[in-house]
Amino acid sequence: MAMIDLHRFPVVIFETDGVLAGTDRVHAAAWKRVFDTYLRQQPGLSPHQTRPFDVHDDYLRHVDGKLRLDGARDFLASRGIVLPEGPDGNGTLVGLGCLKDVAFLAEIRHDGVAVFPAAPGLARELRRRGAHLAAVSASRNGAEILARAALADLFDAGVDGADAARLRLATMPDPAMLAEAAHRLHTQPHETAVVAVTRPALQAAWRGRFGLVIALHPYDRAHTTPEPAANQVVHDLAEIQVTGRTSALGAHT
Repeated sequence: MAMIDLHRFPVVIFETDGVLAGTDRVHAAAWKRVFDTYLRQQPGLSPHQTRPFDVHDDYLRHVDGKLRLDGARDFLASRGIVLPEGPDGNGTLVGLGCLKDVAFLAEIRHDGVAVFPAAPGLARELRRRGAHLAAVSASRNGAEILARAALADLFDAGVDGADAARLRLATMPDPAMLAEAAHRLHTQPHETAVVAVTRPALQAAWRGRFGLVIALHPYDRAHTTPEPAANQVVHDLAEIQVTGRTSALGAHT
């Protein structure tokens, strides 16, 4: 079990992908389609370099929680492949990122976004008690993910990969994106709780000196090592309890 005391932490930041919505699986599948196609088309690569992208090990190790160009760069580097960043086109990181974005958006626009069962209830309970909530995503499509998951109305602010690019924010594990979310809710990191699942986001919360860091470590990630940089670890959002209340004037309706 974990506890969020709203007397101490009246603002809570959630990582979107993998905490609120099951889009991490969609991200992984979209990257697999792009990487596998790219690797098959490259001449002169070794069997080690062209083996298919693994949606568990490769995704979690190299891509999970990162902006798309950073994830693509790190995965290809693990295969000994270096690509220029851009401009858009074949054989660039930007080009691969655009192909991934098209595949990802097509999936969520066709099939919608799966929401983890405990997420809406926890968000509503936090709001009922007067907390303010933000959602942070490395994806450039964070706002659309929240909207298609029917969660957007539960959050007071959001910061995603598009915001990071526009504002030139350093990417996680740098705490800049989380700090921007806290700033938009007029609070300081030490007064803010963060609930995250990816290693970059958890490291960002720890490095940014956020007051409470809760690591979500679902059972389907049992083969990975829980992030040590966290105050509390849960397997499901249903294990998080909420206590305390901000002033009635600040409470949501």
